[in-house]
Amino acid sequence: MIRRLLALSALAVSPAFPCAVASAQVAGNFGLSVPLTQGALATGTVPVGTVQLTLDGTPIPFAEDRRFLIAFDRDAGPAAILSARLRDGRQLRETLQVAPRAWNVSRLNRLQKYPVPQPEFERVRPAELARIQAARALQTDAQGWRQPFLWPTTGRISTLFGSQRIYAGEPGAFHSGIDVARATGTPVLAPADGVVILAADQPFTLEGNLLMIDHGMGLNSAFLHLSRIDVKLGDHVRRGQPIGAVGRSGRATGPHLHWGMRWRDARIDPLLVTGPMP
Repeated sequence: MIRRLLALSALAVSPAFPCAVASAQVAGNFGLSVPLTQGALATGTVPVGTVQLTLDGTPIPFAEDRRFLIAFDRDAGPAAILSARLRDGRQLRETLQVAPRAWNVSRLNRLQKYPVPQPEFERVRPAELARIQAARALQTDAQGWRQPFLWPTTGRISTLFGSQRIYAGEPGAFHSGIDVARATGTPVLAPADGVVILAADQPFTLEGNLLMIDHGMGLNSAFLHLSRIDVKLGDHVRRGQPIGAVGRSGRATGPHLHWGMRWRDARIDPLLVTGPMP
């Protein structure tokens, strides 16, 4: 499975659009790389004279040079409507086909779902989720979304994005990032320029020492289970800058980096953003 996804990611990086999934071909009025898949991020260019861009009716920002980002969640449907309203009143619409992916699903019929500790978890978790949500709502001047992304650390990929376990018929949450197994203390680098939007002052119950970086245009990264955080809230970080170290804080069975990426509410696959691990 990992080899197959690495092969897919080799096709996923376009030199013209470093965050885009698929080949350098473009489609329709919006210059999107094709094909589009679940868990993928793509870059496009709005037509000249565009005053509003929407994806399935939701407004999407675009830059002065007319570039924009869109992405599709792990469970995205088969199609989406991209629409631009022009200054002269015209409306340009395009139906985007979103290809499904085969996810790594394990069925553990004799194992019960791991219980979440209670009641302490229920007491502290709402505040943690509120902090994460507030961080994702922040808008910064970050321009990292324009850059080719690099791997924040390299090593053995222990869990793929989208993986899921079914415990005695009860589905667990799918894995919303990619795990790289490394020794505690291994440096973690910023995958692209950005602004720190959350730097945990104490470990979260699940995520442990949690660091979040906004890359602009609604795109952000989350780094979980860190042994330490080397930057603070509001810092501007540069691509390749050390930002922390691998650990096993929070709910982790061993030292590793969990790297999650989101575009707005869409959870996306870092493997398709970075391309093959060097």
